[in-house]
Amino acid sequence: MNLTEILLFCSVLNTGIAFGAGLYETKMVLPLWFNKSANGNYDVNFGNMQTIDSGRRFWAFVTTIPLTLLMIANLVFAFQSQSPLHNWWVAATLIILMERVGTFTFFIPTAIKLQKGESLQTEKISRLITWWLRLNYVRNAFTLAALLVFLKALLILQTI
Repeated sequence: MNLTEILLFCSVLNTGIAFGAGLYETKMVLPLWFNKSANGNYDVNFGNMQTIDSGRRFWAFVTTIPLTLLMIANLVFAFQSQSPLHNWWVAATLIILMERVGTFTFFIPTAIKLQKGESLQTEKISRLITWWLRLNYVRNAFTLAALLVFLKALLILQTI
């Protein structure tokens, strides 16, 4: 197994885990963190959010560090690869790059704000949660798209 195969295999594996975990978090964890009131506004269950703390207990070890490092390695090697692998590998890497940018610019800072957000106004909390829930579907879609494109790149590599 050469370095290209290792990088693509690890990318498929890590992206697949991230996608599955993202779906799990969407269905199982977020309802424990965010409550919708009768008037349609969201509020945070601070106790659950701080106790579960999946960002530090899980995501840091699955995506924040490993997927980010894999994406950087993929950028370096994908741009040096040849056709037909090149386009698929670069595309998958750019999709993950967009997902990583969204995670670092919105999801992580928002999680920190919400965990410490007892002093935030109710309207601001509700707005942040609404955006979180909507953008989380987009993030999961990006992760799935990257997974499928990484799989295609791995399949192409097997035929070369």
